[in-house]
Amino acid sequence: MSFTSLHFKKSYKEELFFIENRTQWLLLGVLILGLIFFPFFSTPFLLDLANQVFLALIGAIALMMLTGYAGQISLGHAGLIAAGAFTTAILFKEIRAPFWITLPASGLVGGILGFIFGLPSLRLKGLYLALSTLSLHFIVNYIGAEYETQRGFATGVVIEPPVLFSIIIEDPRAWYFLLLFFDVILIIFLINLLRSRTGRAWMAVRDRDIAAEALGIKLSSYKLSAFVTSSTITSIGGCLFAYYRGFVSAEAYSLFLTIEYIAMIIIGGIGSILGTIFGTIFVVLLPYVIEIMTKIFHFSPRITTFMFSINHIIFGLIMIIFLVFEPQGLVGIWSRIKNYFILWPFKYKISGIE
Repeated sequence: MSFTSLHFKKSYKEELFFIENRTQWLLLGVLILGLIFFPFFSTPFLLDLANQVFLALIGAIALMMLTGYAGQISLGHAGLIAAGAFTTAILFKEIRAPFWITLPASGLVGGILGFIFGLPSLRLKGLYLALSTLSLHFIVNYIGAEYETQRGFATGVVIEPPVLFSIIIEDPRAWYFLLLFFDVILIIFLINLLRSRTGRAWMAVRDRDIAAEALGIKLSSYKLSAFVTSSTITSIGGCLFAYYRGFVSAEAYSLFLTIEYIAMIIIGGIGSILGTIFGTIFVVLLPYVIEIMTKIFHFSPRITTFMFSINHIIFGLIMIIFLVFEPQGLVGIWSRIKNYFILWPFKYKISGIE
């Protein structure tokens, strides 16, 4: 067996293999060991960054599930995160509900909202569907802000750390392993879901919904199932976000948060789980990289005062660059680099191999 045959699939059976060769098993083992030992050797700052990536990855994978695989546009992602967070805050403040109640309750609320605001997808497409889901963001934020005002929580609703099996999840290291567990379970769930009848139907609807319906796929059922599944996962991520931050405020769930999640799947590469991971890491770390660069190059204090606006400008420029010059995202760059080293010193062309 040649070296390239270990990497380029030649049958449908090989498509089902998650780990294809010994090299990938070795790399997976190194990755697992690295993730396990990372919190014991990292600084508190790096540990917090890792936790932020793990938190954002939950919402990014949920959005990728809806947009990247089911082909449904949504601008209400921040509203769903807020729904999970406020569900957690309200249950905690009003009835002192524990973590094992607030977590599924947040998912249930998200699923209901996903069903309600997924109904327009049965009639609307493109920009019109995006605008209908945008209303979700404003409605949830308004309800959350009203709750804060009526209950007198001027600076947000403060909640206590969750308790699991008599263990208080407060230390960043404990949060690291809890969030890592959620991310791993979610990725495995999505991989298997995409190989099921539901996942294949989502991708068929995404590619050509009329042809999918002609093949017997019930568009209404699968579109709604995509919205409900994605919204449930997103709201669960909002619950974890609320517990990790320790407080919930409507100001934390602005429309820019939705744009950040859209950027994660665009920059990483739409339609790729690995691309979602790359995009999440990139978007979460970008503001910190910009801040470090300003300190290294000693920019004037006048520039640093506008750092918030500069972050937005750079963020927008990067999105435009990827949309125009690299539509496959970071995963496309990674794929070309990997294939280059696999095929080197040969070239692989559409017309053949030279």
